[in-house]
Amino acid sequence: MKVDYIIVGLGLAGLAFAEELLAAKKTFIVFEDDSQTSSLVAGGVYNPVILKRFTPVWNAKEQLAVALPFYQQLEKKLNIKFDEKFLIKKIFKSIEDQNNWFAALDKPLLSPYLDPKIDHQKREGIIADFGCGNVREAGRIDTKKVVEVYRDYLKKEEKIQFEKFEHQQIKFRENHLEYKDIATDRIVFCEGFGMSKNLFFNYLPLKEVKGELITIHAPDLEINFLIKSTVFILPLGNDLYKVGATFNWRDKTSNPSEEGKAELVEKLKKVITVPYKIVEQTAGIRPTVRDRRPLVGVNPAYNNLAILNGLGTRGVMIAPTVAKQLFNHLEKGEELDLDIDIKRFE
Repeated sequence: MKVDYIIVGLGLAGLAFAEELLAAKKTFIVFEDDSQTSSLVAGGVYNPVILKRFTPVWNAKEQLAVALPFYQQLEKKLNIKFDEKFLIKKIFKSIEDQNNWFAALDKPLLSPYLDPKIDHQKREGIIADFGCGNVREAGRIDTKKVVEVYRDYLKKEEKIQFEKFEHQQIKFRENHLEYKDIATDRIVFCEGFGMSKNLFFNYLPLKEVKGELITIHAPDLEINFLIKSTVFILPLGNDLYKVGATFNWRDKTSNPSEEGKAELVEKLKKVITVPYKIVEQTAGIRPTVRDRRPLVGVNPAYNNLAILNGLGTRGVMIAPTVAKQLFNHLEKGEELDLDIDIKRFE
């Protein structure tokens, strides 16, 4: 078999890069072994504001300008709905929180997204003594749904193999690469934290952060917006809400833990007072980088091996933009943004 590209890993990064290849009529095959689950268990929220510090998300406006049309087109292609728009209500914990909100309104990069009027409406079962601030132009991509449906799509097109990729099996020929019985021009690694076992890119400073979420059934909560407080509470419909997320730097497994559940339950007590039942708990490893920027580029010794990784907690916003940049870099020789280029670590 001869293909233009091999993609290793099909989370959001691999999916976005596959779409670039399809648009350019490039041939490819994907290898996916379900070893990394961050895209499948992610909350999937896109939000242009870092509400913990009232600062703008890096390149938020530019990323949303690419990401939202990308997901809209993907919905039409796959004939499914996975992009849901909603307000985010940031619960203020103090007068200082309110003051920080008003200060953020004066920042040009934040003002388009923040409502200048504090929401003081009392809502049954929600603890918000100092009111809320509304964040516009936010929403959620159902990452589990879109990745699973996209995998099925590639399976029907015979463009995916569900097996472990063995890095040591790559053979370097004069004008191409060989992997088992496949000849290819380039291999792009989108492995998430699986990169730690990639002998061509494991020198990069990728860190693993375990994140856990719970899904609760709370018939008395009755909200159609996302609450952001010590945890986020995301409505899923049918009185179900996703609650998250933890950040655990010690536990390196993808298994849900009692510790994670207890942390979320304790934090939830400070946000809602209605009764609820936990119906599901999920966990995954987020691939993060110390400077909070993605890892994009080519191996310094092998320019036909590339990486698209380290999307962190905002993968739904970042993936379409960095996938397009990597494609244009490989195919058109366009320079990568210095912020994301792995050359910054050489």
